[in-house]
Amino acid sequence: MTGNLYYNRKAQWAVYIVIFVLLALVPFVFDNPFTLNQFARYLIFSLTAVSVSLVWGYGGILSLGQGIAFGMGAYGMGATMQMQFQDPENDPIPTFMLTNELETLPTVWEPFWSTPIGLSLAIGIPTLFFLIFGYMMFQARVAGVFVAIMTLAMLAAWYSVVYDMQPFTAGFNGISPPNAFEIFGVSIDPYSATAYWICVAFLIILTLGTKFLLGTKFGLIVQAMRDDPERARFLGYSVAYYQTVLFTLSGLIAACAGILWVMVTQYVSPTSMEIMLSISMVIWAAVGGRTSLLGAMIGAILINLGQSYAGDEFQQHWLIILGVVFVIVVLFLPKGLAGLFELILGKISGNNNRTKNETETGQKA
Repeated sequence: MTGNLYYNRKAQWAVYIVIFVLLALVPFVFDNPFTLNQFARYLIFSLTAVSVSLVWGYGGILSLGQGIAFGMGAYGMGATMQMQFQDPENDPIPTFMLTNELETLPTVWEPFWSTPIGLSLAIGIPTLFFLIFGYMMFQARVAGVFVAIMTLAMLAAWYSVVYDMQPFTAGFNGISPPNAFEIFGVSIDPYSATAYWICVAFLIILTLGTKFLLGTKFGLIVQAMRDDPERARFLGYSVAYYQTVLFTLSGLIAACAGILWVMVTQYVSPTSMEIMLSISMVIWAAVGGRTSLLGAMIGAILINLGQSYAGDEFQQHWLIILGVVFVIVVLFLPKGLAGLFELILGKISGNNNRTKNETETGQKA
């Protein structure tokens, strides 16, 4: 075998399969419900890192607004689960609305009586928003740091809206559906292996689907635009179109993560749209390797695993630690852990090639 094993497609797919199989086997290793729930949260965060890797690592679009889609998906799921608990005849209005003196259920909440419609809105609304917002930005040729600023500003605006509209969103208290999510007559216990495997399934489908897409002509064009957008325009490609599609897909993935988050936590609040959460998503992807879907995914899992099991002294200064780690990665490992893995495999492949060449030379001699 010649070349760096890191770029071997068969080897890549083999690594993906091994990682996903190991993740699927976690419930057989840890039977503690709390531990399973924690691991489910790690997988959800890793899904947000995949969305960042897609839009930033492959598209060159630094979005600091992934929390918008995450939060929208979370609130859509929260509303759906809350209405599953309400009785249409005897108790149609959630308690937090009654506390805020609402006498009738707001019209915007009516669709969430239906679970399929509620889930569709939880995915569709953030995806549509990212489509429209992305179209407006990229048609205007907004690029570089200005995209980061605009997405961050939009995130702050949505955070304020959700926080201030207390009668409709429960404000800073958030929505806490009393019952677990139910679908097809089955209640999904957030601390069960079933909930964990649902998260694994979403992670597998969305990550491998994204990897497959990036391996097509679309993915090659997107990466070419990342490296030299002006040249891509000169060759006749609509840079705005491809950027909008990529931005929209990243929003869809983040929205799915938000839905899963409420399924395993039974809670949603404005914290799902906090600026620090969106910045953390970028850091997770950078540490793992923003140009590697698998690297971004593993980076998110490792960082959150470390945070959960760090001592109290580290917990108090976790944001500082995370910032220091990010700076170190940017300075010394610009490709993250995936880049380090690439270097190691490159040396191994190089040694194997030299050994093979020396053997062949000896045989010929």
